[in-house]
Amino acid sequence: MKKLLLGSLLATAAFASNATVVEMQTSQGTIKIDLFDQQTPKTVANFLSYVESEAYNQTVIHRSIEKFIIQGGGFKFTDDFEAIETSPAVMNEPVLSNVKGTVAMAKLSNNANSATSQWFFNLKDNSANLDKQNGGFTVFGQLTPDSYAVLDKISALVHCGEIPVVDITKEQCANADTTLTIANLVAINSVVVLDDDPNSSVNLSPKENTLINDPTQPDASDSSSGSMSWLLPLLLLCFKRRRVA
Repeated sequence: MKKLLLGSLLATAAFASNATVVEMQTSQGTIKIDLFDQQTPKTVANFLSYVESEAYNQTVIHRSIEKFIIQGGGFKFTDDFEAIETSPAVMNEPVLSNVKGTVAMAKLSNNANSATSQWFFNLKDNSANLDKQNGGFTVFGQLTPDSYAVLDKISALVHCGEIPVVDITKEQCANADTTLTIANLVAINSVVVLDDDPNSSVNLSPKENTLINDPTQPDASDSSSGSMSWLLPLLLLCFKRRRVA
């Protein structure tokens, strides 16, 4: 019994984590993220490279699905959606679970190692769907508790298709003559590192992805409920689709 208890404590300790702290200033409020430097070093370094180059500044949240995800990191908007310049894809690191409040990388369908700039917030426990699918989606951070209200605010906005919008009605969404401006979108004004010390956030307890190496668990295929494609029906845009499912 003592051996089992000790083993359990050691396993918990192994997944206790410290983290670099990043802050997103959005048009709907401030979001703080603790990054899992120790468990997903390649993905964190990739994300921070975009932060340091200010590539995420003045981008927009381009996808939001109720009780699933909120996605950004891919587009700026002037008169149209414009994809940001991306670096080479990062190697997948599916060691942590896609539970509620985590941040993970979006990627191309059927390509486990295709994540570049886009990320998404898990609005619920998506582990059963995302921890093994497409090689598992790499969780590289988690929201601070005071950031949840901002995601709730974004989720509650009117959505044109899957795009959360401000000061536009559902009726206007359905009208082909409706014109979007940056003021109608959820803007990410800036992303900055608050503390670059990996020990700056202590006592984090990320959940291990136990499904990725479980042969009894099927590798979920693409589905409409889990799709992370860049679906922008209001604007009838065609993009190469980057997906979570």
